[in-house]
Amino acid sequence: MKYQIKGNYFNGEFHYPIISGPQAVEHFIKRECPCDTDTLLWEMPIEYRDIPEVLDSAQHGFEFWRKLSVEQRIEFLRRYQEQTIARKNDIAEAISMESGKPLWEAHTEVSAIIAKVDVTISDSLPRIQNKHYDEIMPGTKGHVFYKPLGPCAVIGPFNFPCHLANGQILSALIAGNSIIFKPSEKTAYSGQILVECFHEAGFPKGVINLIQGDGESARRVIRDKSIKGVFFTGSKEVGLKILKETYQDLSKLVSLELGGKNPAIVHKDANLTNALHELVKGCFMTTGQRCTSTSLVVMHDSLIDEFVDKFHKLAKQVIIDHPIDFETEPFMGPLVDKRALDSYLLFMGMAKREGMEEIMRGKQIEKRYRGYYVSPSIHLAKGWSDESHFLSSEIFGPNCTIIPYSEFEEAIAISNKTEYGLAAGVFTKDQALYEQAVRDLDIGLVNLNRSTVGASSKLPFGGVKNSGNYRPAAVATVDACVYQMASLEITNDDPCELSSIKGLKL
Repeated sequence: MKYQIKGNYFNGEFHYPIISGPQAVEHFIKRECPCDTDTLLWEMPIEYRDIPEVLDSAQHGFEFWRKLSVEQRIEFLRRYQEQTIARKNDIAEAISMESGKPLWEAHTEVSAIIAKVDVTISDSLPRIQNKHYDEIMPGTKGHVFYKPLGPCAVIGPFNFPCHLANGQILSALIAGNSIIFKPSEKTAYSGQILVECFHEAGFPKGVINLIQGDGESARRVIRDKSIKGVFFTGSKEVGLKILKETYQDLSKLVSLELGGKNPAIVHKDANLTNALHELVKGCFMTTGQRCTSTSLVVMHDSLIDEFVDKFHKLAKQVIIDHPIDFETEPFMGPLVDKRALDSYLLFMGMAKREGMEEIMRGKQIEKRYRGYYVSPSIHLAKGWSDESHFLSSEIFGPNCTIIPYSEFEEAIAISNKTEYGLAAGVFTKDQALYEQAVRDLDIGLVNLNRSTVGASSKLPFGGVKNSGNYRPAAVATVDACVYQMASLEITNDDPCELSSIKGLKL
């Protein structure tokens, strides 16, 4: 095996489960490398019996951490940042090998992990600084205190196994919460390295905790009464399961960052060269495994022929290879696992059955190493159909489906048709049309002449409809890590006049 899983982390130590004898664990997860399926990355025992101790550890950690000053918490975060810098190559390699994304892209993720400490301190922290008002009422001061929720569970995704969880963890920590981190079972080793960085930074016992395992591990954690915040990034289906598990506990704040079926509107006045450049990234980066990947290109009908020809030629130039041991540096690695491969191929068949014109066929391809490599796919639809499962579903693979329109209002209507509302791009030289899109799109992020991928950590990141539950991430994550306490303070010692109270018999 290439990597060693150390087990769960609580009370400041890793605890490897018992794997032999009468108390041995019964369940294991084996992770093969998606870019070389002959390589076993790791074997992970699942130990549910650790969960009560993990929960107790997080509670004790919270009681200590919440009493530290913000300056003390910042000092710990800076130490953690130093550790991530020291291990940046290890983190990038683990991300590439587990998720399949190219090494250059994994290094981009690591850079975001390192920079997130600065963004959390400089941009997120001011959002939760206590507020004080003189004379909010006669002789009375007013205060708003931002208080931590308590122990928080962070359930991470596989496509950004460190960056997305890192942002939620840092926001929760700076607000005074303790953490239980549950990485995706596809990227357990990447998550482990992140926790090792917190450990080497000297975080107090119980402030950072790690539970490895499957969905059942996460379910047992989030249902516990002691968990006050739940942060999840992943599919709509799993998000709904989390809501079902937690909706009766009103003491929990649940923040969901879910999927997308993201449109890019390309108007007749668009700079087509720029649109091609942005859309090849939007549709195919990370092998289409981003919640913000561009799925639908809603294009003015006057541009269809030229765009399809040029985009097809560009897509055929996409280099697909092993993310680290490559002959030529790739733009795309493999899909994350066999289930993702099977799903992608299933959608290709669905497109054909629904009558989509196949411009470029998505198929499994052979490389030097056996893995879940696929080609990009491009389809052309005659128009939007409410009956089409293909047009409305999140494919989570490198697919682009082009839909023609004639009037801009039609493009807006098509873009709003899906059940999702995460990200959109608008390609036009007309500022008024961009402003119309901002006004009329039911979507959380709307970019002008940019792809739907690559958001800024200094802005909110989140969607509407089935893309989230109004708890945006990035700089705004910290808003969901606190609750607000109001206070009124009498500022004088003047004697009280009981006669001022009406209806009091003196």
